[in-house]
Amino acid sequence: MASSAAAEADPAEREREQQHEDRHRLASSLTARYSDWVLEALDELPGSFLLTDPALAGHPIVYASRGLAALTGYARREVLGRNARVFQGAATDRAAVAGVREAVRAQRAHQVAILNYRRDGSPHWVLLHLAPVFHARDGRLLHFLAVQVPIDAKRRAAPCRGAQHGAVLAACREEARVDEDFPCASHAGKVFVDMDKRGLESEEPCVATESEKEKAISTANSIVSALNRYSKLTGLAVSGKRCDSVGIPALSSSLNLSLGRIKQSFVLTHSCLPDMPIIYASDAFVSLTGYSREEILGCNCKVLNGPHTSVEVLEEINQHICSEQACTVDLLSYRKDGSSFHDLLHVSPIRDASGCLSYLGSP
Repeated sequence: MASSAAAEADPAEREREQQHEDRHRLASSLTARYSDWVLEALDELPGSFLLTDPALAGHPIVYASRGLAALTGYARREVLGRNARVFQGAATDRAAVAGVREAVRAQRAHQVAILNYRRDGSPHWVLLHLAPVFHARDGRLLHFLAVQVPIDAKRRAAPCRGAQHGAVLAACREEARVDEDFPCASHAGKVFVDMDKRGLESEEPCVATESEKEKAISTANSIVSALNRYSKLTGLAVSGKRCDSVGIPALSSSLNLSLGRIKQSFVLTHSCLPDMPIIYASDAFVSLTGYSREEILGCNCKVLNGPHTSVEVLEEINQHICSEQACTVDLLSYRKDGSSFHDLLHVSPIRDASGCLSYLGSP
């Protein structure tokens, strides 16, 4: 009887462990790049805002301010781990959505008046200010910041034929918009999805004042300043603008999102840079090796080599890389803590549209 009860308890225990792991992953999106004090600092900042991580599958919300909870009615635990489409409504302005998606795809700032929906289903107009947060040294995209400034609904723009009553904060590409990837996210409240709006009546959009626009920019600048201050404590300063200095090229957010959906252990290296640095590492690779992304990005794969790694196998890999050919080998590799593991390594060239070698994938 005791063993039977334990067996029945296993699924619940596994679910709790998975929820704990997901919460840790979301929290580490911030604490791994900034100091542990950054959460307290962000909690003290006024305004309604959130941070999303485009490197995680589903582009989830990893931080939500107290002001956001007051504005939307969603408790923090209800939005963490979910895509920002949680604020969508039944009527979506497709033009506004397209503008947001394009800004995310291009990794640039964007500002638009848009109709969002509170937890109770009531609509409200906000000025959405979207801003990317980059690694100051190499220009990698770390987070997207989304500030919401309430707009007085009594102010209307001139009627625009074809404009539709809509609401969306869509912070990821359409093909990467997957359902709940994080079990720790609460399912309370309504989650709206895109639908055909052609049968809905047109509505006049609200117009943000210059004061509201300035408030959104000022709030965003304060947040980025706080992130920069606390990121310096870890040696990884951030910036609201991408640096132009020579370094590891940043992958586009669309490629980051696509790669983030792959559950296997793999890295992507840049074949055109000296020492072929790692420019992307999957979650499974981070879990397997014990290295954080911040530690592994920019390093050569030889960081996994150890005292008993076969020199002959490494030479075989190098020969295939030089000839731009794929290969599969059995290699003894080492984790960050020094423990070894056998790795069935497959190295494959990835070419661009013209057929030139751009990256090397190593699952």
